[in-house]
Amino acid sequence: MIKLHHLAYSRSFRILWALEELGADYQLVNYQRRKNLAAPAELKTVHPLGKAPILEDDGEVIAESAVILDYLQSRFDPDQRFKPTDSKLLTRYNFWMHFAEGSLMPHLVFTLVMQQLGKKPVPPVIRSFTGAIGRQVFRQFMQPRLTEQVVYIEQYLADNTCFAGEFSFADVQMTFALLSLQEIPGLPEMPNIRRFLQQMMARDAYASACRKSPDGGRVTR
Repeated sequence: MIKLHHLAYSRSFRILWALEELGADYQLVNYQRRKNLAAPAELKTVHPLGKAPILEDDGEVIAESAVILDYLQSRFDPDQRFKPTDSKLLTRYNFWMHFAEGSLMPHLVFTLVMQQLGKKPVPPVIRSFTGAIGRQVFRQFMQPRLTEQVVYIEQYLADNTCFAGEFSFADVQMTFALLSLQEIPGLPEMPNIRRFLQQMMARDAYASACRKSPDGGRVTR
């Protein structure tokens, strides 16, 4: 049986959601983050990198959400319900699968880390100073790049209800990134992104994954 090692407030929610879409039988092993928000050390006993998601199946131990999504789709989706067969749509599918982690998430993760500089566990005596540094770095470096990406995604979703034609795992991949994006202040309005997210959250499999995840599907505490 498939075993998913799922860390709260992490990309592994993508895999939990995908498994629910597939209707697959699986075992869910939940992990909580430490006080400093790091992953627990137990995950390193499953995979040397100690990062979630980690999927175990048929003797394989697989990391990285995009790789796991491709594995699940190829193994458990013979009717191609979650990956387009049309060549043009497949190109879009591959683009958004890689864009999520290659372009968008690095900026988001860096920004979310900068936001923590003004909060616990940073010592109170330096919290105002480190918080100010974080805000300045965001304004000068991350805000322009994220703004550019928001505009690009908004324009795309103005003409498309999903990222690769019908619903696919590209939408699963992008949803976590877009939920994280909404946590960032100071960015342009996102009406098309919000519409897309509402559409995704209305799916039965998404709701089921939220019920099974200890974080309720939230991306941050």
